[in-house]
Amino acid sequence: MTATTAQAPILRARNVHKAFGSNEVLKGIDMDIAPSEVVAILGPSGSGKSTLLRCINRLEEINKGFIEVDGEQIGYKLQGDRLVALGSAAIARQRSKMGMVFQSFNLFPHMTVLQNVIEAPVGVHGVKRREAVELATGLIEKVGLADKLNAYPRQLSGGQQQRVAIARALAVKPKILLFDEPTSALDPELVGEVLATMKDLAKQGLTMIVVTHEIGFAKEAADRVIFMDGGHIVEQGKPEEILVNPQRERTREFLHRVL
Repeated sequence: MTATTAQAPILRARNVHKAFGSNEVLKGIDMDIAPSEVVAILGPSGSGKSTLLRCINRLEEINKGFIEVDGEQIGYKLQGDRLVALGSAAIARQRSKMGMVFQSFNLFPHMTVLQNVIEAPVGVHGVKRREAVELATGLIEKVGLADKLNAYPRQLSGGQQQRVAIARALAVKPKILLFDEPTSALDPELVGEVLATMKDLAKQGLTMIVVTHEIGFAKEAADRVIFMDGGHIVEQGKPEEILVNPQRERTREFLHRVL
C-alpha cells in the first residue's frame, strides 16, 4: 500500500537533516508512509537508517526539515506564525504514537514478561492495571508466549525476549511500529521466530517501518523497500522492483554483496 491523495500519509518527512558534529548522517530525507504500509529500509552500515528511525521518534533531534506523524509535527508546535520546541512531557506523549523495537531487547531484568509489557501503559499512560493486564496478556499470547507470562528475561531465549519487546511496543497502541534491526542480536536459528511474528503483524495491517538486513523479510512482507546510502534515499519501490531489478548501480552493488 502506498500513500495517495485519497489517504493522507500517517508519516511525512521533508528535507530531514541530522549531523553529529561535522558528520552529516542524514542529508535531506523526504519520505511518506501510508497507514497500514510496511516499509523495509535497507542499506550498508553508516547509511543513516537507524538514525532516521531515532529522529522519527525524537530520540535524536533533527537539524533541519520536519517530521510529522498523524498530522502532528514531532518535537514542535505552531504558536502564531512560529514553531516552538515542545517540552519533555509533550514529546513523550508524541513518542507514544510510535512503538520502537531495538536491536537489544531492553527488557527490565527484574520484571516478569507481564510486568515488562504493562509497565508503560500503567506507569506512563495511566491505564488501569486491570485493563493493562488484560491487554498485555492478549499481546503476549499474540506473539506466542502465553506460557511465559511470569518468566523473567534471563529465563528466555533471545528470540523470546525480542518477541516480548514487540508485545511491549504494541501495548501503547502505537500508530506506527519502528523496528531497528530487530534480529541482528539474535543467533541465526532464532531469527525465524521473530520474523514470523513481524510477518503476522504486517498481515494485521499495522503500519511498520523496519530497518533490516533480512532480504527475505523485505521480499515477503514489505509493501515498499527503501535503499539508503550515504544519508540519502537512493532508490525505492515495490520489493519485486528493488530486490529483483534495481535501477541504481549502488543498489545493485549492495544487493550483490549481501545476497
